[in-house]
Amino acid sequence: MNTQLLKLFVVALLAIFVSGCGVFGGQQTAGEYVDDATITTRVKARFVEDETVNALRLSVETMRGTVQISGFAASAAERQRAGEIARGVPGVREVRNDVVVRPGKN
Repeated sequence: MNTQLLKLFVVALLAIFVSGCGVFGGQQTAGEYVDDATITTRVKARFVEDETVNALRLSVETMRGTVQISGFAASAAERQRAGEIARGVPGVREVRNDVVVRPGKN
């Protein structure tokens, strides 16, 4: 393959990856990706601040403003509180609370 053509191909490929910024298959725009990352960070930070929720046992993912919480809670109250916290974060459109209650598991 011609060196000039190879360089052009590599530059084009890099441009696609950089401009995509984690955006593949038309799932999200770059702006939505950044907004979702911000929401995820805010939810996790609020989990850490809250005394009821054990942030280390919970995972948070966000897609287009929909927050999915998963992991394990020691009580139904902890599970419920995690959902309340997520709903209170600006930009959250919906919360899917998939946290499983496992009493006695700290």
